Amino acid sequence: MIAFSKPVHVGRRPAGLAGTRYSRAGERRDIDVSNWVGAPATLLGRRTDAPSRAKVVKAVQQEALEQPDRTRDRLVVQVGSTIVAAVFFLLILHGFRHFFDVGVYRGAVRFWLLHSGNLYRFRYSGSNYGFTYPPFAALVLSPLAVMSWPVAVAVAVLANLGAAALLLRWFVVPLLRRRSWPVVAGCALAFCALLVFAPVQATFRLGQINLLLLVLVCFDQRILRGGRWAGIGIGIAAAIKLTPAVFIGYLIVSRQYRAALVATGTAAAVTLLTWIAAPDLSHEFWTGALWDTRRVGQLASLSNQSMRGVVARLEIGSAWWLGAAVLIMAIWLVRVHRAAAAGNFDAAFALTGVVGCLISPVTWIHHLVWVLPALFIFLEAALAEPDPRRRRLRLGAVAVIYLGLSIKLTWLQSAGALGGSAYVWICLVMLATMPIRSPFRAGRRGPMRHLPEIVQIGDMATRVTLTRERQ
Repeated sequence: MIAFSKPVHVGRRPAGLAGTRYSRAGERRDIDVSNWVGAPATLLGRRTDAPSRAKVVKAVQQEALEQPDRTRDRLVVQVGSTIVAAVFFLLILHGFRHFFDVGVYRGAVRFWLLHSGNLYRFRYSGSNYGFTYPPFAALVLSPLAVMSWPVAVAVAVLANLGAAALLLRWFVVPLLRRRSWPVVAGCALAFCALLVFAPVQATFRLGQINLLLLVLVCFDQRILRGGRWAGIGIGIAAAIKLTPAVFIGYLIVSRQYRAALVATGTAAAVTLLTWIAAPDLSHEFWTGALWDTRRVGQLASLSNQSMRGVVARLEIGSAWWLGAAVLIMAIWLVRVHRAAAAGNFDAAFALTGVVGCLISPVTWIHHLVWVLPALFIFLEAALAEPDPRRRRLRLGAVAVIYLGLSIKLTWLQSAGALGGSAYVWICLVMLATMPIRSPFRAGRRGPMRHLPEIVQIGDMATRVTLTRERQ
């Protein structure tokens, strides 16, 4: 039986370190080896009589083999959690009766392609709502014109399900694996939490495309960043809907100039090709429909959770909105620059999603899916906090933010215009307080940066994890 007082890392000694043992954070750790025959009770930075790494691994593996096989228990938990998530989704889906935005998309492209109507003069079911996206978005959504209503709804639901699955894969699965938590059960619970999250629920209920655009932009950040094609996802998303264009600013501030050029070139190229394919439609949008804010709804509506909506509800001049937008952009610029300088590009990216919601003239509830990366950043930083008391406080703050964005606080009309802008205040708090120092880079300044191969020994009775550290 081998007893360690704390999880430790044992590896090849870098030159000049004289066998010192270091944790991942670069701190010395005492190793309790009192059960080893011929070894002193503790080793404080000395290799005298210490067993080799091979012996440590062999002993731990032998200990793990003696433990009972819990494969069946894990399988039951995984299958059960998946069933619970599926049932929960079906119950939530039962309340999605209208799929209003699917009707707008489908009706607009049918009116344009099948009846030769003007895309931007279409109004859905006698309402004042019509198609508000650039012409390229109409080309992307054109397959809806030949779909029946049930098929169009099914496609919208399945597309958003796929987008949610990708977001879980990129943000939740790494978090679970770093802590050796069950992946399937953890993803099932995270999926249920996503369905409770008001912006995601509104996206499913309306059949909106914001979750798909978020996946496009996150694909750029998670998969393509640093590569030849970095920026293409942001460019396509910006050509479909103008809001993601704010991420081009993130690329510039974080000095990813090649990706910024690719994103700008992609958006410009597809817009130009669309203009060639539909010149009259493109001319009408860029010279008229784009600037008519009445087409997207009432700015003072409680559903408009942007600074422009706050100013409209307070019935003060538009100059206040411009001033607030400049101040918010200044805060974003400073924080993104600091995050990029610290190497935490994920935090810089998440800050950009938050600021896009704040400065946009119109931010409906379903647009707030853009703050999801920021929510994951807060959760990751809270779980990585080593001090138990501060960890509990941080997790409590994450819970407050999540619940605040999941409960319809916007409908607190009795609290007046300020109370009806609760989502705006939450986004401002996220912009000002988001952690910008990566918890996984702090330890790389110390001796661990010299260790190309380590053995991480955690719970000695259950597991051994072999990892390779990048030099």
